[in-house]
Amino acid sequence: MNPQDILRYVDSLHRDRNIAPELLFQAIESALQSAAKRQYGEDSDVVVSINRENGQISATLEGEPLGDDQIGRIGAQTAKQVIIQKVREAERDALMIEYRDQIGEIVSGMIGRADGGVATVNLGNVEAILPRSEQIPGESLHANERVRAIVYEVRPQGGNRVRVVLSRTRPQFVQRLFEQEIPELNDEVIAIKSISREPGYRSKVAVSSDDQNIDPISVCVGYRGSRIKAVREELAGEHIDVVRYDSDPEVLIPNALQPAEVDQVLLCDMIGRAIVLVKEDQLSLAIGRRGQNVRLASKLCGWDIEIMTGNELEEQIERAVTGFSQIPGITEEIAQTLVEQGYLSYDDLSVIEPDQFAEMAGLTEEQVDEIVEIAEAKAEEAERAAADERRVRRENEKLDRERAEMEAHMPPSEKAPVAETPAPEEAPAEPATEPAAAESAPESAADAGEPPAEPAAETAAATENPTSPETTEEDTAAAEPTAEETTSEEPAAVGEAASGDTPEKDSGGNT
Repeated sequence: MNPQDILRYVDSLHRDRNIAPELLFQAIESALQSAAKRQYGEDSDVVVSINRENGQISATLEGEPLGDDQIGRIGAQTAKQVIIQKVREAERDALMIEYRDQIGEIVSGMIGRADGGVATVNLGNVEAILPRSEQIPGESLHANERVRAIVYEVRPQGGNRVRVVLSRTRPQFVQRLFEQEIPELNDEVIAIKSISREPGYRSKVAVSSDDQNIDPISVCVGYRGSRIKAVREELAGEHIDVVRYDSDPEVLIPNALQPAEVDQVLLCDMIGRAIVLVKEDQLSLAIGRRGQNVRLASKLCGWDIEIMTGNELEEQIERAVTGFSQIPGITEEIAQTLVEQGYLSYDDLSVIEPDQFAEMAGLTEEQVDEIVEIAEAKAEEAERAAADERRVRRENEKLDRERAEMEAHMPPSEKAPVAETPAPEEAPAEPATEPAAAESAPESAADAGEPPAEPAAETAAATENPTSPETTEEDTAAAEPTAEETTSEEPAAVGEAASGDTPEKDSGGNT
């Protein structure tokens, strides 16, 4: 091979395909060495080197130099094929290095196709893909449209090809957009400390500044919201909350839960939980729609945040102490200590660290293991009871809906009339009070969770009026409490598993 041709070939590939010259020289040397071994034997010690300055090729066989005529006899065609393969591999490696350095960085490209939810984006030297799962929910991408995204993943595919995966749903995408719109972030005047995001719906960004005279929130929002508006437009109208960062969780958590007002924050360091107390009128605002506000705040702060009112906390503490005290080996003092550390349910107790529990309660490891095993069993029992309760409630709701639909489609003439019990002549005052007592007794008993005191009242009223066959199960069922009145929607908490093993029944036999 002509030395000048080698230099021109390396320079051309370096300029056209952005491949480092050293990689090309190494690829050519490896190709010539492989070709020489095919001629002189695979076990032969052949070394080939190329002068980087003039392109001159030199080779040795078993330590002896080979002349130019011997080098020229090396299979040129074989060397050419190997060189092409090595160049492709070098090109792939260069692309891998280039885009792996850009992971987490924002790139811009033109959409080529957007079929089946997957969009291909032309980045110039490679065609990347933007999967449907990495697109913002609700947005629609079209061909020949420019789009911005971050490089999410880079991996080799199909031999010498490179697969670049883009994303528009990652929190880093929000951060890169902030850095493009807010120069103070690049100048390190302000800093983004944490981001939590639910793509297409809402994001929370915690910012701070070392300069006390600079308000980082105002800097991010911009004049009349111009900066934050530009970021929202790129995110398809996603709502963005910019909050002030603080290293103290008792300050950061109320900031993260804005716009709700927080009364008090109780930190449970051992389990990473933060109990946040709010007023009754702030409860729904702190939780947010479908729990979105508290969920994003938890991700932003790194704490498991639980929202409740003061009364709810007192009730939960009382139930927890009572429930823990029922476990063999746990005294009331130990139960109080567990509650003070934030353990409020059997689930919490089942995940406690054995060594911490033993040190805190002064118990042996065997005792701790036994207590944890009992707590796990009670947690599973409470979960099953709550699931059965929800199933019964759904079944009763379904029956109520079907009954209401049947009555709505029935003609008025076919609907069962309400029977009126005639008043006896000899005792006019008693029949007026007895039906009332018969109707109110089941309701009061059901509300108390106990069987009715006088179940024979309804039977007596029905037998005294044999001429009214229309007074059937539908009429009596209308006066009986449904499962919704007798069951609670909340899952069984600590201390309720033992008493809730056998569901109670009302006078109609409904659980």
